[in-house]
Amino acid sequence: MSAETITSSEYIRHHLTNLTFGRHADGHWGFASTDTIEEMGFWAIHVDTMFWSLLLGALFVFLFSRAAKSATVGVPSGMQNFVEWIVEFINDSVRGSFSGKNDLVAPLAMTIFVWIFLMNLMDLVPVDVIPTLAQMVGIHYMKVVATTDPNATFGMAIGIFILTLYYSIKIKGIGGFMGELTLQPFEAKNPLLKLLFIPINFLLEFVSLIARPISLSLRLFGNMYAGEMIFILIAIMYSTGIGMGLFAGGLQFVWAVFHILIITLQAFIFMTLTIVYMDMAHNEH
Repeated sequence: MSAETITSSEYIRHHLTNLTFGRHADGHWGFASTDTIEEMGFWAIHVDTMFWSLLLGALFVFLFSRAAKSATVGVPSGMQNFVEWIVEFINDSVRGSFSGKNDLVAPLAMTIFVWIFLMNLMDLVPVDVIPTLAQMVGIHYMKVVATTDPNATFGMAIGIFILTLYYSIKIKGIGGFMGELTLQPFEAKNPLLKLLFIPINFLLEFVSLIARPISLSLRLFGNMYAGEMIFILIAIMYSTGIGMGLFAGGLQFVWAVFHILIITLQAFIFMTLTIVYMDMAHNEH
């Protein structure tokens, strides 16, 4: 979309709008325009988020499975070296943060790290390239960074939250899990005082429990959304003149290099917190 034919606010709004499919107010199903997104309500689907997240997830599975099938004990290929490095890195992270025994944790951690990294990496694609190509085939909106959509980050965080609840109950039992929510941090030997502390403990622990998926999702969403916004603002600078365009080019390069650290760090933090939460689910007090 050319910044010369629209205002800056319209340009920003366009690049931050998801390709949404849902039910319109008159009852028919279809893709939304800018004015009809809100009327679709909760059951609307962000098609671009689904497409890019599933595509990158399939790319991760394809590349890593191909490297595993072609692995050799001889001189390894570059792809095999890279995959082995990722596996060793994840293995060291799990060993350092997870003290229980669960064969699911390491594959889960690797999937989270690589998948989120690939989704974050799409933020380095110039902001106008894919949306412009999409417009050529009649697709008006196209956000390519799935992690800038809170639906995606909340979906992953809720999935981790459900896993931690499942293993907390499986390892500790319902009584043990409820005991963690009601009998700490305030403790007392007096039965009456102990009974008094139960609702206080439950309130504190429940808030702490619910805060995990919220903080996990919002941290990733907030950092990636801010990074995308900066790239969009830099793109607007190209339309203001040659001098500002040259400055924007240098600024874009510097921010892109710095953003490589951000996208990697955000994937690592999400993975590490997942391991920590799974470790907490397996530990009995």
